[in-house]
Amino acid sequence: MNTLAITGTHSTPDIMCDPAQGTVIMKGDSYPENSFEFFHEVINWIEQYLDTGAGALRLELHLVYMNTSSVKAMMDIFDLLEAAFEKQRQVVVQWFFDPDNERVEELAEEFREDCSFPFEVLPHG
Repeated sequence: MNTLAITGTHSTPDIMCDPAQGTVIMKGDSYPENSFEFFHEVINWIEQYLDTGAGALRLELHLVYMNTSSVKAMMDIFDLLEAAFEKQRQVVVQWFFDPDNERVEELAEEFREDCSFPFEVLPHG
């Protein structure tokens, strides 16, 4: 399985999907013109990783702002993680937020309430 690296822009996050580490890392703002199109490749990568490997998957988020369609794409990703967790796969989300940005913290907490897999909301320094 290949590494997937997407370089961020002013409206899209940097994304690194690393099968050797079992990580998906997203950093930056997310308000692409077409979120479905932007996240399609990432969602496919996560599906393939969960279908083919037995290793744990850690989703590490450093997102500053997300528009409504990006939130929907993230819900789709969390649904994949939930389904994998129900099949005894080891998955975890670590969502890092700026303590001065209450909006992101509240969004992360709302997502966490809907997930049964390990989901940490953590302030970053």
